[in-house]
Amino acid sequence: MPVSPLPTAILAHMISINNVPPPPLRSIPRLKLSKTINYGQLNALCHLRGLNSCQDSSLHLAAHNTFIKQYPQIFLHEKTILPKVPQQFEKRKSGLKVEERKLHRKSHNISLYLREARGGPIIDEEEISEEKFLEFLDILKKLPVHRTAHEHNIVWKILKTVPALTSQLSNEHLKLLSKKVMSETWIKGSTVIGDDGLYVILTGQGRRRIKVFRSLIEEDDSIISSLSRESFLFDAELKDSTVAELFVPSKKLIVRKWGVFGSLHCTPEVDERERSIVTDYDCEILKIPTKEYQKLELEKVKRENAQKLKLIRKCPFYETWPTLSIYELVPLSKMKIFPPGHVLVESGTVISFVGYINSGYCNIYRNIVGLEELSINKVKKMKKLVYMGKLKEKESFGEISVLLQAPFTCTIITGQEVEMAVIEDKDIHGKSLDPVTKELMIQTAKPTFGHLTEEDVKSEYIKTVQDKEWKYFKNKTLQRILQCKGVLPGFGKWEHCWPTIPKNFKDTLISYS
Repeated sequence: MPVSPLPTAILAHMISINNVPPPPLRSIPRLKLSKTINYGQLNALCHLRGLNSCQDSSLHLAAHNTFIKQYPQIFLHEKTILPKVPQQFEKRKSGLKVEERKLHRKSHNISLYLREARGGPIIDEEEISEEKFLEFLDILKKLPVHRTAHEHNIVWKILKTVPALTSQLSNEHLKLLSKKVMSETWIKGSTVIGDDGLYVILTGQGRRRIKVFRSLIEEDDSIISSLSRESFLFDAELKDSTVAELFVPSKKLIVRKWGVFGSLHCTPEVDERERSIVTDYDCEILKIPTKEYQKLELEKVKRENAQKLKLIRKCPFYETWPTLSIYELVPLSKMKIFPPGHVLVESGTVISFVGYINSGYCNIYRNIVGLEELSINKVKKMKKLVYMGKLKEKESFGEISVLLQAPFTCTIITGQEVEMAVIEDKDIHGKSLDPVTKELMIQTAKPTFGHLTEEDVKSEYIKTVQDKEWKYFKNKTLQRILQCKGVLPGFGKWEHCWPTIPKNFKDTLISYS
């Protein structure tokens, strides 16, 4: 770093101290103001008391020493510039602020607590930034075939935050439909009828239409006169010569941002208030077509029917059936899940369905009258359940009981969670099932565990009772013998506390942990 020239006052001070004659004025260079010198501090040093005095040598020497000590303060030091804060830290800080703001807002809004307690999704408009929302609108204006995979993912993530959509669509269906949706622009005063899909308002707001009946012969009608002063159009249908059916926008039923109207199902019974709106401003509206939703439903039904067909074909009674006959059973069956310990049918009753087990198993029990000891020389007859086996996956039951109305000879209880295809008895006895298929089912099916006889049940019951009595006798005898010498099972008289086992010590009677 080049040394800056000394100022004139410092040079003159040094010359006066060392008694050196001053140089001629022409030889003194013309100094420029330097940016590295604090001239205010320099001026204060040059005017120290006693600095220019030659009478009092002690005062002059003290001033000189003070000058020399404070001399380095006239130079300005460059400030050290610290590196910039990384962008990730700023994002994390902003994320914390959003989280704090979210918690603060939730603490004062009871509706969010109620929605979360009921298991519904929560939408937070503050989490969707303005830039992200504008990007979302730009993506929806593109044709679905022109969007990238990243853009499809953005649309799906934002639609997942809309409670009105997640309450009607599963996550899988919403992800597939997000690749088909587009936005539509409607000007102020337009009537949007949602009879071909489900609509979501993205910007602006609208009012739902209500049905009003008015007589055409009344001269003073407040509703008609008020509507004439508004700019909104309304529909009218003549019921007869004197009565008109009007659809007018309501002042109370307002649909704002993220509100929905219309329906995904082609049902004419949908209320007019839920089906159409009149826009109050220019609106951007998202449309989910009903046709796309119906395609997904058909694909879902096809997958379920293929699963049911594969399940029924693998059951032992239906292995030799023709495919067309199995197709008769597939549309009548429904997949159901039963919890463990659920009694499907009791002995002596007629079952109300035919079941085809897809996963899990069911335990089979038979009733028997056994004796139970109450006290000394007193016994009581009681009905008891005897375990006789289980129904595993890809097995069916209930055909003979439903078709012939024969009572079940055993009790069926689920051993774990069971998923099965179920055909109700009303579908079997009704006109839905072909008579040929019914006869084929009677000929191929057999009663569930119908091969069991009373002797089999009695022998199984005696075996179970004997095993139970033997376990009780064995445990009681062992406890009596061991405890008489003060030995408890699982406890020894002494034990070693070695940190390590000696190398040459190998005793097979001692267990090492």
